[in-house]
Amino acid sequence: MLKNGNVQALSTNNSVKFQPYLSPLAVWALSVGSAIGWGSLVVTSKSYLSQAGPMGSIIGLLIGFVMMLMVSSHYHFLANRYPSTGGLYNYVKEIFGYDRAFLIAWFMFLIYISIFWANATSIPLFARYFLQSVFKKGYLFTIFGYEVYLGEAIVTLVVMWLVGLLCMKSKKATARIMVVMVLLFTVGITVCFVVAMFGFGSNGTTMSPAFLPDTEVLRQIVRIAFISPWAFIGFESVSHSAEEYRFKHSNMFRVLVISVAVTTALYIFIILMSVSAYPESCSGWLDYISRLDEFEGIAGLPAFYAANHYLGNFGVNILMVSLLSLVLTSLIGMLRTVSRLTYAVAQDGILPGCFATLNSLQIPVNSILLILLVSLPIPFFGRTAIGWIVDTTTIGATIIYGFASVAVFKVSRQEGAKMNEFISGICLFILVAFAVFLLFPSAFYDYTIETETYVLMAVWSFLGLLYFHWVIRHDHDRKFGKAIIVWLALLVFIVLMATTWAERLNEDRENEIISDISAYIDGTADAEILDRARMSFLRYS
Repeated sequence: MLKNGNVQALSTNNSVKFQPYLSPLAVWALSVGSAIGWGSLVVTSKSYLSQAGPMGSIIGLLIGFVMMLMVSSHYHFLANRYPSTGGLYNYVKEIFGYDRAFLIAWFMFLIYISIFWANATSIPLFARYFLQSVFKKGYLFTIFGYEVYLGEAIVTLVVMWLVGLLCMKSKKATARIMVVMVLLFTVGITVCFVVAMFGFGSNGTTMSPAFLPDTEVLRQIVRIAFISPWAFIGFESVSHSAEEYRFKHSNMFRVLVISVAVTTALYIFIILMSVSAYPESCSGWLDYISRLDEFEGIAGLPAFYAANHYLGNFGVNILMVSLLSLVLTSLIGMLRTVSRLTYAVAQDGILPGCFATLNSLQIPVNSILLILLVSLPIPFFGRTAIGWIVDTTTIGATIIYGFASVAVFKVSRQEGAKMNEFISGICLFILVAFAVFLLFPSAFYDYTIETETYVLMAVWSFLGLLYFHWVIRHDHDRKFGKAIIVWLALLVFIVLMATTWAERLNEDRENEIISDISAYIDGTADAEILDRARMSFLRYS
């Protein structure tokens, strides 16, 4: 940062600016590629089906689709008025000021970089499933139940840096690769789905039950609808590259709608494909999904099992290529997004001025290097911890989409745009309900997020307080005039996260005690549980 805090002068003196080069097809590919990653093919089939069955998952996703249409209209509305790099950070800055812009940037950085980390660390898992664990060499340690190997850590770092080099060397080549790979996995998943649907039923398989038999139907649908932002987060990230569009911003809504529609369709294809076939030892898809941990290799991945069932090795190879394409497009899309966000906040003094520059190819190389350096320790944390970090995207998506709704509501009210005001009001109301559901899970007896995720969000908010203090100290131009809002928001968030975490810990402990006492009473406890149960029984009797 400049000593006088005049970062704007640095930006003005930098003669290199972003130049338009992205076609509508490239923006669509960036949007879809950023929204869908490893979890769509590997996690979705289990997590969604185990919570709501095929019909509940589909209806919940369709509700999420409608929500994302409203969010798309928000980004279209804002991008046409503030078409600069930085996406929502830029919109909030222009509408509400630098203080709340810092707040949204802080959470956006966590959301997007966690998706980048999740897909990078999925490369070793890909090798474990399909390459006979070729990189599983040099055992280091076990962290949170996950075994970390040096070979897998190295290959993860190599992939991250290769993607980084690609993004630093050529913008156009990166866009072309994104288009090719997105088309590749879209066609691949669609082909496998169509074949599965034509072959379905020929071997006596059935998709019944449509919903989980032991839970209320409405509860199942609502549960999926409330976590649906996780399925789409990243599609809006193309707004961070608004200056690089080679077309009118008035066409952005159409591109986003097609992106959301394709993303929704692919999720539905995977869900239906996952219940279209199951091993003979299973009585149905529900029995199969509940026993997934008993199966290894392809059999442990419902979508891949179905592809193998109907197309043999050819189907598995199609989905393997699709999965690898999903991972790589997500890596490229998220790295681009975080680098543009970093570049935008650096221009306003939130980061040092060296990150507010572009090279001769109009690429924020320093920002990309910063992201890669921050990511160096990630492969050594293990997938369990990364899973907790990725859980933050569910809360984070609600926050950023909520901010977008508030921004549109304010501007549309000022401009007299009644329809946009109405849509943003409805969207904001729904997102507030989402937030209450996620932040106060004990009130609904419904837990969609791991306990550790609340700790991570509290820690990230605390780090935000520390970093914002640094920003304020160097804010010689006094741009962050209403800093009290940031302090209060982060403090309230820390308290909420810590309280929820404490409640979850108490409930987990209570459930453990009940389980131990039950085992003690019915005589099924081993020696360790017996001792623990006896102590608990004496304590609470």
